[in-house]
Amino acid sequence: MTMTVDEAGRTLATPSAYADDARLHQALALLRREAPVHRVGQDGYNPFWAVTRHADVLEVERRHDLFLNAPRPILGTAEFDAFNAERIAQGTALRTLIHMDDPDHRVIRAIGADWFRPKAMRALEPRVRELARRYVDRLADLGGRCDFAREVAVHFPLYVILSLLGLPESDFDRMLSLTQELFGGDDAELQRGTTAEEKLAVLLDFFAYFQELTAARRAHPTDDLASAIANARVEGAPLNDMDTASYYVIIATAGHDTTSSTIAGGLHALVTHPDQLERLRGDLALMPLAVDEMIRWVTPVKEFMRTATADYELRGVPIRAGDSLLLSYPSANRDEDVFDDPFRFDVGRDPNKHLAFGFGVHYCLGAALARIEVRAFFEELLPRLESVELDGEPTGIATTFVGGLKRLPIRYTLKG
Repeated sequence: MTMTVDEAGRTLATPSAYADDARLHQALALLRREAPVHRVGQDGYNPFWAVTRHADVLEVERRHDLFLNAPRPILGTAEFDAFNAERIAQGTALRTLIHMDDPDHRVIRAIGADWFRPKAMRALEPRVRELARRYVDRLADLGGRCDFAREVAVHFPLYVILSLLGLPESDFDRMLSLTQELFGGDDAELQRGTTAEEKLAVLLDFFAYFQELTAARRAHPTDDLASAIANARVEGAPLNDMDTASYYVIIATAGHDTTSSTIAGGLHALVTHPDQLERLRGDLALMPLAVDEMIRWVTPVKEFMRTATADYELRGVPIRAGDSLLLSYPSANRDEDVFDDPFRFDVGRDPNKHLAFGFGVHYCLGAALARIEVRAFFEELLPRLESVELDGEPTGIATTFVGGLKRLPIRYTLKG
């Protein structure tokens, strides 16, 4: 199918396109080649500049003093932008780390930073590996056929991050359902509704849950991340209710959904590239490189938005103060100027300068944990995996923000 540059740009504001890799990457390759910084006008959306080259995404990320997350940190419809602006004015809008800029971002990020530093990750790794074995055992119990995305991949990272927070296992299914409604807001199968009010209702459910959690942890502090957030103090005062709930939301959602997308997408890549599966099974020392290649290949976070605070020229294109820019991470991670044969899945790719975790001050807080989880899972799985093949058509999530496969039917045999 031929595609014009304008059609390619509008693809970035088309949720269904992200469930169709061929269509998405055709559009992104065209933009990189012919209009790396392209003005997009899509019905129902406020206009934005699509930034599709690796170097340009990096340039915008580096200039965090000039290109701000607020007030439009992710792509939403014009209706959603207006609704969110009203809530910002009322002081009732979600304010996670991805919504914040310095100095607030630096201060709030520091509250949870120690829980994701190398020392903490080393202490957590035995527990992650224990859970990885549990979910590979679960795969064995499923009897050789399953929907890997729904029955295994979504549960393992969820268990890790919610255990770190200190939530009871009885609440895990509720958190999974709310996360899927939040990130699947554009997917007819996952969304709670289509209006801004219906999408807000999902957040209100999160807030109600986490307000109860905050009260419990302030009354009876415990040794978990939830308690650290609830009892954090900034300039001598505790976080307000909105900032506390927002912190929980970003940890509890992004902390597992992106990793489960990588695990499901990583297995799909191995199944469809059997030479790379055999290469990795024969040399597990490649696993750290393979993990980053899976992350590059899947790129679970599709975009973040930035707003220019002053006039700027990007790749010769004049950007005006107040303009919105969409940073396309799937495009940056297939940039022919950076990656040798970028459409080849290569478990030994080195170097691998992917931007799936972002860059600079907004670099993903949980990047190290995500790598540990993906590595632990495949190091447990591959020595036991005798065969694996698709058992139906994989299905992706319709989204413009975060997602991956929502179904991955496989047939397999395991040892033990």
